[in-house]
Amino acid sequence: MSGETTDHRPRSLAGRVALVAGATRGAGRAIARELGRAGAVVYCTGRSTAGSPSDYGRRETIEGTARLIDEAGGSAHALVVDHLETGAVRELVARIEREEGRLDILVNDIGGEAYVEFGIPLWEYDLAAGMRLFDAGFRTHLQTSHAALGLLIRNPGGLVVEVTDGTRAYNAIHYRETAFLDLTKTAVDRLAFAEGHELKPHGGTALSVSPGWLRSEMMLDGFGVTEETWRTAAEANRGRAGAVPPYEFVISETPAMLARGIAALAADPDRARWNTASTSSFELAVHYGLTDVDGTRPDAWSFIEAMETTPAADLDVGDYR
Repeated sequence: MSGETTDHRPRSLAGRVALVAGATRGAGRAIARELGRAGAVVYCTGRSTAGSPSDYGRRETIEGTARLIDEAGGSAHALVVDHLETGAVRELVARIEREEGRLDILVNDIGGEAYVEFGIPLWEYDLAAGMRLFDAGFRTHLQTSHAALGLLIRNPGGLVVEVTDGTRAYNAIHYRETAFLDLTKTAVDRLAFAEGHELKPHGGTALSVSPGWLRSEMMLDGFGVTEETWRTAAEANRGRAGAVPPYEFVISETPAMLARGIAALAADPDRARWNTASTSSFELAVHYGLTDVDGTRPDAWSFIEAMETTPAADLDVGDYR
């Protein structure tokens, strides 16, 4: 799918209603903000509030996301919802139905990455911890879609975006380091594939979208860097195995690139062309003529695959940005 437009402003989403599940931080926060900026009414859900943070122990809050949308000229509703609680999810959808009478865009972004334990084989992995990851990263998506799609199909043109980690092509030949993480992320993509088949008769579209190496708040903090220092720190570690941050972090992207692509996709009258597809923030950026906030367009998955066969010293990251 080649580029078709250089207009960085998504077409108006005025009159559309969106639900972004997992909008407290990272990709979900950025997606909610872009959809709101484009005119959609956005229902943002998360578990962290100013007075009651989630077990992630992070400073970001769902109210903070709503504030960013309001400041960008959008309309937001910040709601505390645990998407593993069936009743809470059903009440969320019932509220959207009461207040708006429709749902046009569903973005399932809850990831569960905070629960990953790397380097542990399946037979040694704590089963409860593994299921916690699977539940947070996949069952939340399944449960939210189960509750919301009946409302979404009432109007043709509905869109479901399942945010995952890794494209279908990449994950088909790469093991994602732990069995629970591997199954979680590939299951999310397969859910989008299944949803696309079931939504098609109703004029709906579903697909999975993966960011590249996402430079989220949690990732920056985890590597001990900032938006001002990450590039220098990563470049200094070229050729140093096990260094933090790893050299591959030079290809990272902000959540904005993914968010801009999803907003453009939601506004595309021909979005059905993406039905059942697996795509990436880079592919969406190419197709819609978008960039990251610094004007570059990082192609993380290609760069990471190139590093599997080519020494870092022989690669020019500029060729992938």
